[in-house]
Amino acid sequence: MGFKIAVVGATGNVGREMLSILAERAFPADEVVALASRRSQGSEVSYGDKTLKTKTLDTYDFSDVDLCLMSAGGEVSKEWSPKIAAQGAVVIDNSSAWRYDPEVPLVVPEVNAEALREIKKGIVANPNCSTAQLVVALKPLHDRATIKRVVVATYQSVSGAGKDGMDELDRQTKALYSLQDVQEKKFPKRIAFNLIPHIDVFMEDGYTKEEWKMMAETKKILDPKIKLTATCVRVPVFISHSEAVNVEFENPITADEARDILRAAPGIMVVDKREPGGYITPHEAAGEDATYISRIREDITVENGLSFWCVSDNLRKGAALNAVQIAEAMANRGLLKAKKQAA
Repeated sequence: MGFKIAVVGATGNVGREMLSILAERAFPADEVVALASRRSQGSEVSYGDKTLKTKTLDTYDFSDVDLCLMSAGGEVSKEWSPKIAAQGAVVIDNSSAWRYDPEVPLVVPEVNAEALREIKKGIVANPNCSTAQLVVALKPLHDRATIKRVVVATYQSVSGAGKDGMDELDRQTKALYSLQDVQEKKFPKRIAFNLIPHIDVFMEDGYTKEEWKMMAETKKILDPKIKLTATCVRVPVFISHSEAVNVEFENPITADEARDILRAAPGIMVVDKREPGGYITPHEAAGEDATYISRIREDITVENGLSFWCVSDNLRKGAALNAVQIAEAMANRGLLKAKKQAA
């Protein structure tokens, strides 16, 4: 017997992707329920070859739900995740609401799946999209040579800002081609044919919240001793985040060694030919599950240093896929129980 699953925020970019990936990966579900706000009640969403009509979150009874995939924003999660968990469902939350709670595991299955044995509040947190792909790449290298410091610059697609971000890039691009005025609503400056070195709010130390998330989450998921500094940039790409990563290690490691280690690591595809086109771009990573690594090379300015290029579909590995992989890891470890089966 399979599980009963609820997807909250089912009409959003990530919610739709969660439903798609549950079906793609044939997750053992006897029933899947799509939930959203009142204004989206009755909207239709796809689950494999089925069409689901959304129901409202605030009137739904979770007493027979085994697993809830939550992608409705931080405020909704703060209110509803504890209520849903109190009814006996495990909540896997995609927002930032629970990531920094010491009693809530922050999990990327290829990196720290064993943290799932420490669920205390019935909630598991999904990391920030830019962090997820980064730690997948860093983990096998850290195991081999111990990371001291990471410097990362991100090139983050507009889908990281939701449907409104994608719509704004589309609208502005069309306006420019039509010689019309460009309207800025979602982003503080024009995003079409431009870059914006600003994601989330600014903090007192000059970093943005997105940059702080990468620092804090890498420490929690991988190793609190790792020093990390980030510059996060929004770019005019619809899907997939890219990252230029520089890593300093405690122990020697060559580019060839790193390439072999990454090729053998879970969730990673290495495409690294030192020729034109011998690397992966965001366009090619869109719709794919892997975290792609290219441009692996030794940093000649520091002892035991490497640089590489990292690309992944932010709606998949950065959000929906990671959430489903968490559910799979729990089911495979016997940490997810079906209520109907137990009854």
